[in-house]
Amino acid sequence: MSTAPAAPTAPIALPPLANDRFLRACLRLPTDATPVWLMRQAGRYLPEYRATRDVAGSFMGLATNPELACEVTMQPLRRYDLDAAILFSDILTVPDAMGLGLSFAAGEGPKFAKVVRDEAAVAALAVPDMDKLRYVFDAVRTIRRELSDANGVGKVPLIGFSGSPWTLACYMVEGGGSDDYRLVKTLMYQRPDLMHRILAVNADAVALYLNTQIEAGAQAAMIFDSWGGVLADGAFQQFSLAYTKRVLSQLKREHDGHRIPHIVFTKGGGLWLDEIADSGCDVVGLDWTMNLCRARQITGDRVALQGNLDPNVLFAQPEQVREQVIQTLDSFGRHTPGCGHIFNLGHGISQFTPPESVSVLVDTVHEHSRTLR
Repeated sequence: MSTAPAAPTAPIALPPLANDRFLRACLRLPTDATPVWLMRQAGRYLPEYRATRDVAGSFMGLATNPELACEVTMQPLRRYDLDAAILFSDILTVPDAMGLGLSFAAGEGPKFAKVVRDEAAVAALAVPDMDKLRYVFDAVRTIRRELSDANGVGKVPLIGFSGSPWTLACYMVEGGGSDDYRLVKTLMYQRPDLMHRILAVNADAVALYLNTQIEAGAQAAMIFDSWGGVLADGAFQQFSLAYTKRVLSQLKREHDGHRIPHIVFTKGGGLWLDEIADSGCDVVGLDWTMNLCRARQITGDRVALQGNLDPNVLFAQPEQVREQVIQTLDSFGRHTPGCGHIFNLGHGISQFTPPESVSVLVDTVHEHSRTLR
């Protein structure tokens, strides 16, 4: 039986916003144009971000300073007509709060000082005290204040997020990024009992973390299952999707009387689109390998879809960027009652992206999508 949210039958309460396109699309309500935001939209492709990071001294110095995290969250909104802000943070804050010691060396990816690979390390895991993540919630509150006018009306909604239980486990076992996921998959196959224990703790921690972001002011919650696609069919359902569902089952669907949409993005998850759509989320994010028309046929508008331009399109010439954006919008098709589409990239924006390409993308989305209504 489907656990996807039913089509709206009663009025849905949305927060006071000057631009609520994103929330409306998430909940499959009519919009005048397709909303657009970009994964990693606050990031290294913007010179003002790089300058702010220099002030902070490091990535974690930036992420743990609520005022600076607010500043870089707001920077892309000042440049582009984006329809949502996303909290500037990292997907690995939860295991860091578990005591694993997250760091980012210059020119390298994240590293953990401690790894979780044996019974003792797994037994020591626990849902962390959310006070250790106060800097994240302070950043959410600061961003909401910055987004609001004197009457408390927000410019655009704010998205909160976390890594999925499986994705967090990959980093916790591997100690950082991986090319082959040998260590985490070895543990998964040799000691599934330990892996399930890690994932259960992670799921409950992620749910509490996202709910605390919502209480602080996040108006949508996104789960990044960045490494779900590295799993075999069968293993994905058992070790990734089951625990994403565990998170979703605990997430607040309303706060302060307003509906909170839930988004799940599984990179490489096109094979399991039908099952992800039945997970209980409102929106399914797609990477660039999935055709939006086909995705819409599979989901039957049970959920809204988010995506899914190849980020490397942004290195093409402006007219080529425009053509690819139009092609992506056309692949979703005409908007009918009960459908929803949020334009995004199929993964995070590259640090080498020309900022002017993002202007072409955003403007083309709004312009062309109006012709599809």
